[in-house]
Amino acid sequence: MKEINKILKDINGYLNYALEYNDHISISLKSILILLIVIFLASFLLKIFRRYVNKRLEYEDQNKFDTVFSFGKWLLYIIIFLTTLQSSGIEITAIFAASTALLIGVGLALQTFFQDIISGIFIILDKSVHVGDIIEMEDKVGRVEEIKLRTTRAVTFDNKVIIIPNHKYLTNILFNWTQNGTITRENVTVGVAYGSNVALVKKLLIEAATEHESILKQPPPMVLFDDFGDSALNFKLVFTLNDSFKGAIPKSDLRFRINELFASNNISIPFPQRDIHIIKKDTGEN
Repeated sequence: MKEINKILKDINGYLNYALEYNDHISISLKSILILLIVIFLASFLLKIFRRYVNKRLEYEDQNKFDTVFSFGKWLLYIIIFLTTLQSSGIEITAIFAASTALLIGVGLALQTFFQDIISGIFIILDKSVHVGDIIEMEDKVGRVEEIKLRTTRAVTFDNKVIIIPNHKYLTNILFNWTQNGTITRENVTVGVAYGSNVALVKKLLIEAATEHESILKQPPPMVLFDDFGDSALNFKLVFTLNDSFKGAIPKSDLRFRINELFASNNISIPFPQRDIHIIKKDTGEN
């Protein structure tokens, strides 16, 4: 019995062994052990809670919940860490006071980080952007592949990856091409010389659009007489695509075909012109 009491006393002595930083800050092995046990139990309970909630959500909502849950989990770990240390007799305020300069630097560094996280939560909750959406921001277009809590990953038409910090959604204008569906209206503009047969121009533009397999028949393509330009009559060919992400290819095809049709029907596409009038000033000298 005495040996058991001695062993327990030795173990208690080891557990109470403290690492001292100064008179106010010290941490014992017992405090570290308690902290690890509490974090382990919290992690176990959080896993059960996560599985319970996921079973009652649809697949798309599961992904959104998991994203928000991951942020809440780490926030809870921080609270548990500070609370456990405080209850173990460690003066948290003394630690903060000793680390004031460090905490100020970390706070400044994490400012944008937390802006991204909060913006990510807003994106997930208000459903402004979904995986698969085609978005345009700062003249860059990409298809959304993944929405994380801090960043959104999109892939451009030429297979380049764009990593967008989520706080950009709060400070920049976002164009969601597919918010109302995958079908979008596109256009190609062209100018013809003054004096051209505008009825024939319209007919040829409609013909070029109707021939293309990627352009939808309904709603039908249409031609708008856009403006009387400085050097040309400007027309806009409006058509509908089912995949605007690859819109550059049918637009290029249309321009090739329009140029071919115009050339075979003697319709010229003018280049910019300027008339210069030279006025000779009479100086009165012979």
